[in-house]
Amino acid sequence: MSVTVSGPDGRSRCGWCAAAPEFFDYHDKEWGFPVADDIRLFEKLCLESFQSGLSWRTILNKRDNFRMAFQGFDFRKVASFDEADVARLLSDVGIVRHRGKIEAVINNARCACELADAEGSLAAFIWRFEPRDETAPPQSRSTSPMSVALSKELRKRGWKFVGPTTVYAFMQAMRLVNDHAEGCVMRDEAHRARAAFHSPS
Repeated sequence: MSVTVSGPDGRSRCGWCAAAPEFFDYHDKEWGFPVADDIRLFEKLCLESFQSGLSWRTILNKRDNFRMAFQGFDFRKVASFDEADVARLLSDVGIVRHRGKIEAVINNARCACELADAEGSLAAFIWRFEPRDETAPPQSRSTSPMSVALSKELRKRGWKFVGPTTVYAFMQAMRLVNDHAEGCVMRDEAHRARAAFHSPS
C-alpha cells in the first residue's frame, strides 16, 4: 500500500515527496495532472528516458538546462539536430551526457513529427491509451497493460528508450492514471482536474 508523508502545510502527500524538498512543489503543481500540450508531452517522455538508471531529483534539478539544450523540447526543431548538435550536447555539463539517450531524443523528435502529422497531434494519440478502469492500488506497480501497449506502439513507430516502465512513469505524471496515494490531498485534486479535462481527439 502506498504511504503518505506530511507536507509543508501539514497535509498528507505521496510518500516519495520526502526524498527531496523540491518534490513537494513538483508533486502539487505538475505530477498527476492531465496534459494535452504536445511539447510538454514530448518533454516528459524525453526526461523520463533520461531518468532511466538515475534519480528523478537529478533530472528535475537539470530540467531548465535540458530545456535550453533541446530548444524547449519543440520536437520539430529537435528533429533537425545533426552530429554537430550531438557533439554540443555531449559537452554540455548541465545535462546528462549519455550519447544513446541524446541520440534517442533526436530520433524520437523525428518520430514525433511523423506521429503528429499522421494522428493530428501527439496528445490525440497518447490519450487513446488512458485506461478505462484503474483497479490496481496507487503506486503498486511499475508497468501496466496500457503502458506495455503504448510502449509497444511507440517502438513499432521507431521510438527509442520508451520501455513499459519509462512509459508508465510518464503516464503517472501526465495523469493517464491517477497514482496519487490514497490519503494524499492531491488525489482528489487530480481526479477533479481529469473530470474537467477534455481528451484530445
